Amino acid sequence: MRSVLVLRALGLGDLLTVVPALRGLRSAYPDDRIVLAAPEGLRDLVDLIDAVDELLPTAGLGALRWPGAPPRLAVNLHGSGPESIRDLLALGADDVLSHRHSDFPELPGPTWRADMHEVNRWCRLLEYAGIDADPTALRLPEPTEPAAESNVVVIHPGAAHPARRWPADRFARVAQELSADGHRVVVTGARGEMRLAAAVAEQAGLPPTAVYAGRTGLTELAALVAAAALVVCGDTGVGHLATAFGTPSVLVFGPTPPRHWGPPAAAEQHRTLWAGHVGDPHGERPDPGLLMVRPEQVLTAASGLLGEKVRHG
Repeated sequence: MRSVLVLRALGLGDLLTVVPALRGLRSAYPDDRIVLAAPEGLRDLVDLIDAVDELLPTAGLGALRWPGAPPRLAVNLHGSGPESIRDLLALGADDVLSHRHSDFPELPGPTWRADMHEVNRWCRLLEYAGIDADPTALRLPEPTEPAAESNVVVIHPGAAHPARRWPADRFARVAQELSADGHRVVVTGARGEMRLAAAVAEQAGLPPTAVYAGRTGLTELAALVAAAALVVCGDTGVGHLATAFGTPSVLVFGPTPPRHWGPPAAAEQHRTLWAGHVGDPHGERPDPGLLMVRPEQVLTAASGLLGEKVRHG
């Protein structure tokens, strides 16, 4: 059996935005083995993607190790830089599909466009090779593992970089008022975000049992999001989980605009709040535009999605 190798050695949200492209490859190569080179920590979620046959654990660029005969096709869904192209060329694949780069003039491909939604970017790359991909094909089946709780409001205050972290006291204000209105509110996060999650819960007056940060692996987190009544978070992988499972969400964006990384514009169960300020998403302090989004706006959006009036006391 021939193989198609896909490189996307990045994080949770990055994985979920290429699901439509992966499904396009599955349709184009129905008899081939589709192998995804991505971090081992994403395995449980990769198992939910019907377009992937195998995960090749790959921690990042320079770490790709391909066993066996060269693949039929190597697809660069990782980025536009020379490192990812170099990793794929080293495999000896029959063909390599990637964006064009000046370091490799012999390799054809479309020109990288910065002002594109991440989902559309990779579908466009496949279209360059004559492969159809539906950018709306983002949904995943729910995890088979039951959720620890259902019908809760999930507050996820963390983000990969400080520039994208809405202040903890604002998340706490939202959590406090939603809890006062009778909702079971829980706070999630990675192990490194346990102090942040605990601080949000304490300020909101939530019990310690409401803090799931550090207590859930990816499968448990995915199940919790899939069974939730609402997710409130920033521009993070958890927001993409809400999109994947169709869970209503309120997403506080900044400094990256939602037209680049947000949920589909036609998906009415998601509300994106963005002040219109574009900045550095890797900055060391909350972006000024992000700080322009107020808790009252989040609560208004939440009330619309929860189908009731949320007070703003």
